[in-house]
Amino acid sequence: MITIPETVEVIVKKSLFLEEALSLGIVNLSALARQIKPDVEKGVMKEVQEGAVIMALKRLSFKIRKKQLKLDVFKGVPDLMLRSNLFEITFLNSDSLISKQKLLLEQLKSQKNYFMTVNQGIFETTIIASNALKNQFFETFKGEREIARFDNLSSITVHLPKDNPFIPGIYSFILRALAWEGISVIEVVSTCNEFTIILMDRDADSAFSIIKRLFRP
Repeated sequence: MITIPETVEVIVKKSLFLEEALSLGIVNLSALARQIKPDVEKGVMKEVQEGAVIMALKRLSFKIRKKQLKLDVFKGVPDLMLRSNLFEITFLNSDSLISKQKLLLEQLKSQKNYFMTVNQGIFETTIIASNALKNQFFETFKGEREIARFDNLSSITVHLPKDNPFIPGIYSFILRALAWEGISVIEVVSTCNEFTIILMDRDADSAFSIIKRLFRP
């Protein structure tokens, strides 16, 4: 049978913002306990005392703070790169799509100062590229089934520390800050030591400032 602490943890983790607020110690636990008490009772399938919910929240707050990401993995502000004039398109996967990707890359060999990244999933492939490649791009991929398209995009690339694959929560640390400010992320792309966020042009300047502030001493 699921316990009160287990139920409380499930409820809290459904809300990114609530978990963050608990980690900062800025939540009135008594008020929160009263609010989530009906959901806790549904989870454990019996009546519970408000005090038991408060105690579960206190223990969870301590647990979250203990696991909080340590910012000293970054030696100051990491390298940040802002790009604009991008577009994104998603195609249904096909045998011809793969061959057309190869053809496009061959055509771009002599070109410089452009951005393009390809993310191939199980059923679909997303390509993000500079607007300067649009005409060439759509001519090459003519006939492919388009699933989605976004224009007026920008990207922010964060250079991560070399040991980042072993640091829990390093991506959520950045994405959570953007979510707090109501900034939507269209796409994320990563390599071993680079994390790139794709977002609308209108949000680019604000997002860049938010990310930069994260790493100030």
